[in-house]
Amino acid sequence: MNFIIKPSVFYITALFVGLFSFQLATSQTFKLNNSSSELEVQGTSSLHDWEITAEEQSGDAEIENTEDFAIKTLSFSVKAESLKSGKSGMDKNTYKALNTDKHKTIDFNLSSVSQIEKISENHFKATVKGDLTISGVKKSISLTLNIKLEGAKLLIEGEKSLKMTDYGVKPPKALLGTIKTGDAIKIVFKSVFDKKS
Repeated sequence: MNFIIKPSVFYITALFVGLFSFQLATSQTFKLNNSSSELEVQGTSSLHDWEITAEEQSGDAEIENTEDFAIKTLSFSVKAESLKSGKSGMDKNTYKALNTDKHKTIDFNLSSVSQIEKISENHFKATVKGDLTISGVKKSISLTLNIKLEGAKLLIEGEKSLKMTDYGVKPPKALLGTIKTGDAIKIVFKSVFDKKS
């Protein structure tokens, strides 16, 4: 018995398969490269300004359409006790303030994208919202991200100012309280994500 596929059914099937394949082809996933990425926390004190650098961070990103740049997922995570200032006393006070015995990581997870602006080819500016969790306290924040696609790499840069007390973190003190840390801090990051094979 011979089976004949009607042309209309064949074309609809071919179109569906083609669109599905195109969607898969344009969806890309990325993993944060810790050694190539930078994250710094900047602050002030009654003595001088200070900064702490994250030595261990991770993250994932998924882009559904690289042409229109539809961000599906984006996450960052910093191991709290990988924050290093170069001064052991300051690090110890920081870990105590962050309660790192109970809360091992500082995390950001994307919840929505409100705007994507194309600056140039493979260069975008995005306004997003997400949940930032510090010392077990989760709050919704907005971020402006500078994003570039360079071959198999996704580059994301941004910064966010916030107050430690908003997350239940008491600003650390040093030298029996004679040096007081300011409540306001700024998180500055330059993250490099490698495309997953």
